[in-house]
Amino acid sequence: MASQYERELRAVLIGSADGVRAVTRSCNATEKAKAMQVIRRPFLVVRAAGSGAAGAGDLLAVRGDIAFPIEVKTTKEKKIYLSGRTLKQYEDLLNEGERCGLMPIYAMRLKGVRGDSWRILKIDTSNLSGSSSIIARRIPSLPLTKNGRPYLDWDSGLPLHKFLALLCRDEENYNQTAEILRARTNEWVTKNKSLLNEENMEEEQSECSEWMEKFRL
Repeated sequence: MASQYERELRAVLIGSADGVRAVTRSCNATEKAKAMQVIRRPFLVVRAAGSGAAGAGDLLAVRGDIAFPIEVKTTKEKKIYLSGRTLKQYEDLLNEGERCGLMPIYAMRLKGVRGDSWRILKIDTSNLSGSSSIIARRIPSLPLTKNGRPYLDWDSGLPLHKFLALLCRDEENYNQTAEILRARTNEWVTKNKSLLNEENMEEEQSECSEWMEKFRL
């Protein structure tokens, strides 16, 4: 059964139009449009040899400087508490993420719901770089129990269509945003310098006036 949903998610990530349509069939137009962005910027997705092997996850998605192992979970309940084998899976993913500078994620599919039934949660690792470090800031981490143990909470996850929109923005859009931010920063610096110059001139004029006052009869 799990392999069925692995194939479902893989079809989406490789940019299959049929795969995206199947997953977003009951989504609204906005959600469908966001998910469809992956068709223009697809991933190479491979199923881990001996799926579930230590730290490998079920799938590995790769594109450019982004790579992340994916552990796929399907459930009828919104929460999955990790223990025994599933906790060991988490620890192995964490260890491999730290060792290789990767961002392991859980893709959690909730059965019996309309709309986007997938949610994405990340395992926190400390040595991400490049695009992965930027993207990781926008993906929620696994929440913790009162005892500090991680667990899966569907309601806490990032919907798949938002995850795809985050990963598949055009580089041009990133560059445009960066240019706008740089322009605003330069404008602020110029304006700040101008204000400082005006304040300095006013202080100099005030000092000059005080000096001249001393010579008045």
